[in-house]
Amino acid sequence: MIILGIETSCDETAAAVLSFDKAQDKQKRIIILSNVVASSAKLQAKYGGVIPEQAAREQLKTIIPVIEEALNQAFPKKRLPRAAFGRPRNDEIGIDAIAVTFGPGLIGSLLVGVETAKTLARIWDKPLIPVNHLLGHFYANWIVPSSFRVISEESSFSSWKIASSSFDKLRTPRNDNFEVPSFPCLGLLVSGGHTDLVLFSNHGKYKYLGGTRDDACGECFDKCARLLGLPYPGGPYLSKLAEKGDSSKFNLPIPMRGSKDLDFSYSGLKTAVANIIQKSKIKNQNEKADLAAAIEETIIISLIEKVILAIKKYKVEQIMVAGGVAANQKLVRDLRLKIKDLRIKLHVPPPYLCTDNGAMIAAAGFFTKPISNPLSLQADPNLSLL
Repeated sequence: MIILGIETSCDETAAAVLSFDKAQDKQKRIIILSNVVASSAKLQAKYGGVIPEQAAREQLKTIIPVIEEALNQAFPKKRLPRAAFGRPRNDEIGIDAIAVTFGPGLIGSLLVGVETAKTLARIWDKPLIPVNHLLGHFYANWIVPSSFRVISEESSFSSWKIASSSFDKLRTPRNDNFEVPSFPCLGLLVSGGHTDLVLFSNHGKYKYLGGTRDDACGECFDKCARLLGLPYPGGPYLSKLAEKGDSSKFNLPIPMRGSKDLDFSYSGLKTAVANIIQKSKIKNQNEKADLAAAIEETIIISLIEKVILAIKKYKVEQIMVAGGVAANQKLVRDLRLKIKDLRIKLHVPPPYLCTDNGAMIAAAGFFTKPISNPLSLQADPNLSLL
């Protein structure tokens, strides 16, 4: 089975084509045939963040070229003509279904992806699969990591950059050592908008264990980076600066330490960092690096402590981490070290699958039922895991 995945929940426009052979691969591993992302990072950096209306307008310009590129990379011998976006012959489209993010996210951005997917499902006569963006992040752990060639070029659409991952189906290794998560499995979602713990008992069956009461951990990274005067998006810049610092130089409060629940909170940490900076305790670049290291260390400790608490409470042997902050290598290293003696299997996607992409949406589509009437699908900006 082959699925086209479409993702437009925030400021990225992404499409990917994935293949999944249930009959031949009992491990249920999913292979990427193409993965294309159009990013407006430079545009957002200019204004210090995402401007929803601006993001949606740019996505309207890029959505069809991105989908076209994803299909042409997946099926190079077909080289889908632009006319195929009318009513093509059935053999012109090599996919079996379309999966699309329908929430949560920015309503304008979601509408671009949802309405495009509905239209293509109608004219191509393909099943349409609605995917929760948050669950999509977790399903990046079912995708076989592959060696690929990244092409980055300035597109003709304003200041957007298109990064496409080209895969050769004949040369892409199947990576037989790769294992997908097994159930029951604890899921940790860490991103700019969410910090959640979820217990999965099977595909489509999960229990929400806890989440942030205010800021998400990724949001805390970005806001603290801004307080330190770092560029947008701040998280990666803060982590890079933290490599040069000594976290022991600052004593920051560990959020929710000692609480018996599985919730998170990061507004207090942000306030503590703001107070340090406002009191002019940062005198030079070395001290800025030390504070960055302390911020990163504090966030990671808070995440790991809650994960360990959940492991002991629910007796799980598998953990999967997902979301943009999962690309933080210190988080992965520290978590792996902490669970080593507990004999827990850790699953983390490669960094290029941690941030928003169409591949994770297509992957989730393999385990989600299509909607009976594609035209009835509505974008839901407030969709959650509850």
